Amino acid sequence: MSLRANWSYPTAIRFGAGRISEIAEACAAAGIKRPLLVTDKGLAGLPITTATLDLMEAAGLGRAMFSEVDPNPTEHNVEAGVAAYREGGHDGVIAFGGGSGLDLGKMVAFMAGQSRPLWDFEDIGDWWTRADPAGIAPIVAVPTTAGTGSEVGRASVITNSETHEKKIIFHPKVLPTVVICDPELTVGMPPAITAGTGMDAFAHCLEAYCSPHYHPMSQGIALEGMRLVKEYLPRAYADGTDLEARGHMMSAAMMGATAFQKGLGAIHALSHPIGAVHHTHHGTTNAVVMQPVLTFNRPAIEDRLEMAARYLGIEGGYQGFFDFVGELNRSLSIPASLTALGVIDPDIDALVASALRDPSVGGNPIEMTAQNTGELLRACL
Repeated sequence: MSLRANWSYPTAIRFGAGRISEIAEACAAAGIKRPLLVTDKGLAGLPITTATLDLMEAAGLGRAMFSEVDPNPTEHNVEAGVAAYREGGHDGVIAFGGGSGLDLGKMVAFMAGQSRPLWDFEDIGDWWTRADPAGIAPIVAVPTTAGTGSEVGRASVITNSETHEKKIIFHPKVLPTVVICDPELTVGMPPAITAGTGMDAFAHCLEAYCSPHYHPMSQGIALEGMRLVKEYLPRAYADGTDLEARGHMMSAAMMGATAFQKGLGAIHALSHPIGAVHHTHHGTTNAVVMQPVLTFNRPAIEDRLEMAARYLGIEGGYQGFFDFVGELNRSLSIPASLTALGVIDPDIDALVASALRDPSVGGNPIEMTAQNTGELLRACL
């Protein structure tokens, strides 16, 4: 079976090995003639990035790049990116990289034509309607990891540098116009990043599947996304050059981000503040808190996870699923607790307060309170 296809759901996606060669066509389809490639510091000097800039230059698109992006991007990164975008006279963004590069690239395109401050567009109620849609530049997204699925998302996670809180900035037009999913770009991911990003995709699918909200399309996508991670993440972790496994993991990442329109939950409500304060890797943090959250939610999700276990070929219903998550984490060398991850002497009250303000709380199957969230966080330590 050839892992090469063109999809129009949830946006236009060019999927397959070597398809970064179509970057100029993707820009043309998005109406971009003077792109700014936005990526993170770690990727800026790597061969995959240089080769993409070469392709842009050869097509007459220039080779402008902005890479002042922190691992957890902040409003200062957005401001600097917007300044570079305006100074260069650009008309669109190529968001290139993992979650941080993709999220920041999308926000540069979003904020390039806005007059209000970034935090006015937080994902609260209908705040997104405050934006001028005509001021949002077109985006071509090129993921180089298989985790967040930000390439098919309508929002970005930006850390408020003053409050150390992760905020979700949402607008429907932040969905990239064209996505290039080329598994060859993910081959250089170290095993630890392959594991962490892969478990991020799994967490997205798992939480969407368990969310009590009604969205049958997301439900089906979440279930198959979990199966792809189960089958292919161990292979991608064991052999980074396995293009079939890398390709299926890119699909799983996009499926997770499509599915979580149905909602997220306690895994993300915890990992967002922990990552913002303690600078842990987002996907790895999700993996560390996953089993305690399954225990926390068990009364509400036991029957549902029995169905998922049957589909995934896992024996033992809920308990079998729970044990599978533990075995998967161990096989990927995921730390066994937040303490082992490096979360030392946390301010539990502050983290709990921040978790309860996180938008992910609304999708958790069991209502999160100050008391039970504090107990959950202590169980993760």
